Formats: sequence, structure tokens, C-alpha cells
Amino acid sequence: MKAALDEVPAGTWTIDPMHSTVGFSVRHLMGKVRGTFEEFTGSVTTAARPSDCSATATVAMSSVNTGVRMRDDDLRSANFFDIDRFPHMVFEGTGLTVDDGLFELRGKLTIRGITRDIAMGVEFLGFDETGLQGEQRIGFSATTTIRRSDFGVGAAGEGEKVVVGDKVTVLLDIQAVR
Repeated sequence: MKAALDEVPAGTWTIDPMHSTVGFSVRHLMGKVRGTFEEFTGSVTTAARPSDCSATATVAMSSVNTGVRMRDDDLRSANFFDIDRFPHMVFEGTGLTVDDGLFELRGKLTIRGITRDIAMGVEFLGFDETGLQGEQRIGFSATTTIRRSDFGVGAAGEGEKVVVGDKVTVLLDIQAVR
């Protein structure tokens, strides 16, 4: 396996959902709740120049899973994601930058019909020329923090009491196949 991005062949890679995770963490009362989205699709395009790299992803909001059915049903409701009106979250990455060996992917994130510019810190985890069954495979993790309020997701809180925090950490672990 090779660990340098410049050794990755240019092309389009399809995200492998069996070996990938789209997760999040958010403050809830006196702790943090972690969850995942179980259904998502997407692709990564690699190029010789990092600025020509891109990524797209579509996440089914109905697939949210925090391990608590009542909370998940509330997240799916009009109180939060309103999945009947806004069934998908969409990310469109528009270019990768490299600064002192650190990668950042900028793009547009759409939740509940609201689109905002975001930036994700990206860690390239490697390139495997022969994968599990002879396929070429790449891996990376990425993270960003967004504000629920920027996307109209859920109420801000109840007075001084923080029921659900406004800051949400998005955590991605992605493998993609060429």
C-alpha cells in the first residue's frame, strides 16, 4: 500500500459503503451523542493537481442511527431533518488544497435545502493497487465542524439549558474503489 497522494492514479473512485462511515458527534445535555448515516453514495475524483480533485456524496437522512429509536425518529421529523421535505444531504467538493502537508477539501454542503461553504481537514490513508480482490482502492478520513443553526436544523435550545449543541462534528472514514 502506498501512502502518498501523488502516487494515486487520476480517475474517478466510487465510495465503498461497506468499508466507509459517515458519522457525527453533537453535545446533548451533559454529554455527547454519536451517530451515523447508514445509506450514502458518492465518488472521489483524483487528479495530478490537488486543486483538480473533487468529491461528491449524497446521504439519505432517513438512515440516521444514534442507537436510540425515539431520538432517531425525532431527528427524522420536521423538528430536525424534516426528511419528508428534505430526504438528502448533499456534499459537492470543489478542490483540494495542500498546506505544509495538510489537506483541506472545500465544498458546498446542502442540508434542508440550505447550502453553505465548508472546509474539511483530510487525512490520506493510502492507495492499495490490488485491494481485497484485485481492485485499486484508496482511503482517507475527513472531519469538519458545522453549526446546525446555519442549516435550519432543530431549535437553538431552551433558555440557558443546552439540550442539543449547535456545533456538530462530522467524521468521515472513506474507502473508494476505482
